Amino acid sequence: MEYEGTIQQDSNTKYECLLFDLDDTLYPLSSGLAVEVTKNIQEYMLKKLGIEEEKVPELCVSLYKHYGTTLAGLKAIGFSFDPDDFHREVHGRLPYTMLKPDPVLRSLLLSLPQRRIVFTNADKAHAAKVLGGLGLEDCFEGVICFETLNPSNKDNIVSSFDNSNYDNGNYHKSPNAQLPKTPVICKPFEEAFQQVFKLANISPQKTLFFDDSLRNLQTGKLMGLHTVWVGNSHRAEGVDFALEHIHNIREALPAVFEATEKAEEIRYSGKISIETTVRA
Repeated sequence: MEYEGTIQQDSNTKYECLLFDLDDTLYPLSSGLAVEVTKNIQEYMLKKLGIEEEKVPELCVSLYKHYGTTLAGLKAIGFSFDPDDFHREVHGRLPYTMLKPDPVLRSLLLSLPQRRIVFTNADKAHAAKVLGGLGLEDCFEGVICFETLNPSNKDNIVSSFDNSNYDNGNYHKSPNAQLPKTPVICKPFEEAFQQVFKLANISPQKTLFFDDSLRNLQTGKLMGLHTVWVGNSHRAEGVDFALEHIHNIREALPAVFEATEKAEEIRYSGKISIETTVRA
């Protein structure tokens, strides 16, 4: 999808934009949806791509670790398949009823003065269903997703199979060899962040980036973003703030709410002043 949204910036605020990952960030890992995603991915690898059953679990995890998504990794090592078909099989069969409306998060998000944008490696349909399930569909000015970042290279992504990087269930990943490049643009690679900054007119130095993936955060930090690790209470290299739960934004990041509170103080002070004048 193309990025859509109204750009609203306040030069007086420290942060102009809040950039949120979707899965396991706006809802907790404990929801169980991630387990279902992994199960569907592995089933796709087995039934649609014909990968040996005993190789599937390890390969699935390894590709995710190196490429940010298993889809991107499968493309890198030479598998030919339609990303739309992959997303239909992996996300289209998910039990989204596992996600419940989150009125606390909704209230927090709507009280924030900054621009709010979702940045996910997932597809458009999945993002819409997750946000709808959480009751957050109107809390963001835009969603940057798989289709946004990969709008015109489908022919490249659905390239013919090249087995030079794949052999009997293994892909060549020698520590001394460079990993094959994926045609998919996604986190944690710098190109994805560069596109997001351009598409949404984001100044990384004035943006907070929320994600559950340390690798994504570390790339974001290198790109100039302020980083927030969601789902972990311990900071690490490349992490500016750490939140056990997304609900902890106000307590852990009071600066995010400063602009709102100052505006409310001004409005409140103005109201008192007017009433005093009337009484006089």
